[in-house]
Amino acid sequence: MDEDGFEEPIADLERRIEALSGMDGDAGIDRQRERLLAELYDLRAKVYASLTPWQKTLVARHPKRPYTLDYIHALVDGFVETHGDRKYADDPAIVTGFGMFRGRSVVVAGHQKGRDTKEKIFRNFGMPRPEGYRKALRAMRLAEKFGRPILTFIDTPGAYPGIGAEERGQAEAIACNLREMARLKVPVIVTVTGEGGSGGALALGVGDRVNILEFAVYSVISPEGCAAILWRDPSKTRDAARAMKLTAPDLLSLDVVDEVIPEVNGGAHVDPLRQTQIVGDALERQLGELERRDAATLVASRYERFRRIGRFRLAG
Repeated sequence: MDEDGFEEPIADLERRIEALSGMDGDAGIDRQRERLLAELYDLRAKVYASLTPWQKTLVARHPKRPYTLDYIHALVDGFVETHGDRKYADDPAIVTGFGMFRGRSVVVAGHQKGRDTKEKIFRNFGMPRPEGYRKALRAMRLAEKFGRPILTFIDTPGAYPGIGAEERGQAEAIACNLREMARLKVPVIVTVTGEGGSGGALALGVGDRVNILEFAVYSVISPEGCAAILWRDPSKTRDAARAMKLTAPDLLSLDVVDEVIPEVNGGAHVDPLRQTQIVGDALERQLGELERRDAATLVASRYERFRRIGRFRLAG
């Protein structure tokens, strides 16, 4: 089977179950359906236990995975969205705002992709422009001013590389976010929910805790971009995905992330609501730990956390 078609047996079984869904009332049909559902559960577990790095990249990009607004709607009560960077424009590729997360007043910032073609274009496929990063930083500075913890959700192919974005200071906006997030005197929890691509992801990624979902990916470039630069050959994309160490277990072993949040059987897209609750439980626990620290300790430990990243070997 082609590496890209790993979900075909799952989809085939789902179609067989769907064909039986309109035949309720017959005991034999009900038993058959229950048997197929159990088989589906086991098949998902088997397939997802042996995914390659490239297959995990495809799962991270699945169009039905929960996005930032899904987490907000499920976890944040009374959410009030903020718009604009007060310098140029509003960028819909990043969502920011204030609300209540399980009894705590928080600020949320995250990338937002689109579901259908119209929304994808409106959200620029989750690729922010400089004004998006400046909007996020404006919200985070307000969070610091009012003593509210910050939750960020990362899911982007990368920052938008268009001419207009470069003219308005894309690199400077990302760099400024890195510097200022490192200095924030309130708890910051980062969660990579889908694909975390390059500086476009890292601009929301400097936190006291960095989480990643089980089948999410986080890297300096996409596998396609890596293959194009190193080999100038798109057929090397799968080799690039293996070499880049972009999966959750690799990132945990390298101290790039602090915790891998498990996904529901078959990936977050199978049960988005349940997945948001699993993420919410992890965030609540981590916030409880971080709130015990004073501002100076938060900043110092955040600095040390990022200084520890990296591995090297001495030659010879």
